[in-house]
Amino acid sequence: MAAEPVAHTPPKDPPRETDAGDLPTPRHGERPRVVIVGAGFGGVTLAQELADAPVDIVMVDRRNHHLFQPLIYQVATASLEPSDVAYPVRGLLAKMPNATFRLGEVVGVDHDERLLLLDEGDPVAFDHLVIAAGAETATFGIPGVDEHAYGLKSLADGLRLRDHLLREVERAEGRRHAIEEDGSLSVTICGGGPTGVELAGATAELFNHVLARDFPELDIGRARVVLAEMDENVLPGYPADQQRYTAEQLRERGVELRLGQPVTEIRDRELELEDGTVIRSGTIVWAAGVQANPLAGALDVEQGPGGRIVVQDNLAVPDRPGVWAIGDIAAVEREPHPQLAPVAIQGAKHVAEEIRRHEQGEPARPFRYRDKGTMATIGRRAAVANLPFGLKLRGTLGWAAWLVLHLLMLLGARNRVSVLTNWAWAYFTWHKPGRLIIGASEPQEGLRAEPDPPE
Repeated sequence: MAAEPVAHTPPKDPPRETDAGDLPTPRHGERPRVVIVGAGFGGVTLAQELADAPVDIVMVDRRNHHLFQPLIYQVATASLEPSDVAYPVRGLLAKMPNATFRLGEVVGVDHDERLLLLDEGDPVAFDHLVIAAGAETATFGIPGVDEHAYGLKSLADGLRLRDHLLREVERAEGRRHAIEEDGSLSVTICGGGPTGVELAGATAELFNHVLARDFPELDIGRARVVLAEMDENVLPGYPADQQRYTAEQLRERGVELRLGQPVTEIRDRELELEDGTVIRSGTIVWAAGVQANPLAGALDVEQGPGGRIVVQDNLAVPDRPGVWAIGDIAAVEREPHPQLAPVAIQGAKHVAEEIRRHEQGEPARPFRYRDKGTMATIGRRAAVANLPFGLKLRGTLGWAAWLVLHLLMLLGARNRVSVLTNWAWAYFTWHKPGRLIIGASEPQEGLRAEPDPPE
């Protein structure tokens, strides 16, 4: 059910006059209303940037929390709890007197009347509409992905995968003769990018150092963690030396690499590669790519490759005055940017400034993305990082840089303290606090629900 906006008393600033552009300001009240769709990195950053601006903010999302997606895999592998990587949106906006929240699913937009349409409740009027709805899993039309693979894009995905992994090990304890037969202790991860590499390394550590202790009578050494990547190397796009290092580290941790062989079909508890190889696996995870949120198709705007909304150099949507798109869901006409959190964050800061400039009657400025680098962790004291000015790190230094950056990007002091405490405790004890089967039951979004186990 859609929630009503929280009542608030906006600051009594006088309305601003402007003759810029063809968007009359304001149309829906004494102050311009900025409606933000999406509570991800871009949406949250935009709200923070406009917290002291003479505008009213309404954030709309189908979930009531901001999710730190880079750490979902640690929820799935029992290292962190859900509350460590999520932050309530209303708790965030409570610190902003000019902001409210609306829970709901966006189903369309009336550009003439400047109304955002939701699945339930009244439409939301806007003067500026910023689409920051992110991306979802791309299956590339491969048969069986939706029905038989687990995704890793939402908090529910992480909990569902964690439940399944632990349940498969419990099943194997009671059916040791059938471990190879039905692949109970096999985990296959499709996609060798940062998410796939991080999940593979964390799963191998979970088996080798935690579950081996929890199940002393079960031969955990028979467990398989397989990483399948269609490219000839893991971490496509990274420097060759970092690709080699990552592959070596994964193999040292017991991860089997299947490189240069695309997945052609996924069936119940097995997948097939292009060369005809069939891998029996009780757990199959799809981490092979992303596409723009399907919401883009419901907004009556131009879409480019991957379903992304086409935007101008200043991130404004062509022919839709006052409408903007940022982050994974947007693609600049001349130079599409990578679908990474820093792009969304920088885009949000730019649009916040553009909105201020528009309300002051100043001309638009183009967005310039500044590459802050990329990084991926492989496991304990092993990571790779490509930083500005050509600085490359790997091993312990890369791992430390990865830890610091992710701690700084987390929202909320409690979350940072909790994550740091869990990481430190796990480092010295190999203890994983989240080894709980809780029966996650939220409906699957895009990929399969928990199947009945084989007889």
